[in-house]
Amino acid sequence: MAEKRDYYEVLGLDRSATDKDLKKSFRSLARKYHPDRSTEEDAEDRFKEIQEAYAVLSDEQKRAQYDRFGHKGVGASFGGGGFQGFNMNFDDIFSTLETSQLFKG
Repeated sequence: MAEKRDYYEVLGLDRSATDKDLKKSFRSLARKYHPDRSTEEDAEDRFKEIQEAYAVLSDEQKRAQYDRFGHKGVGASFGGGGFQGFNMNFDDIFSTLETSQLFKG
């Protein structure tokens, strides 16, 4: 599998780019590489790459995760930006264990 390019590189920006810079670059590149408009052979792949980069960098939390951990910080193995999908707390876990057969003598 090919390594992903740096999202800032994809959008032609540096890490200090503002939200306005992100949006401007995204719109320009999306127009240029949109598969319905572009005649470049790799337009569809580039367009998807641009969309992915913008989706991460335009979201404050995802951008912070990406800046800190790179692609692993926003990938599926990282929970898409943290432990947001984990809804059980420790009280629930202990309550479940107490009522399970492990604690019944």
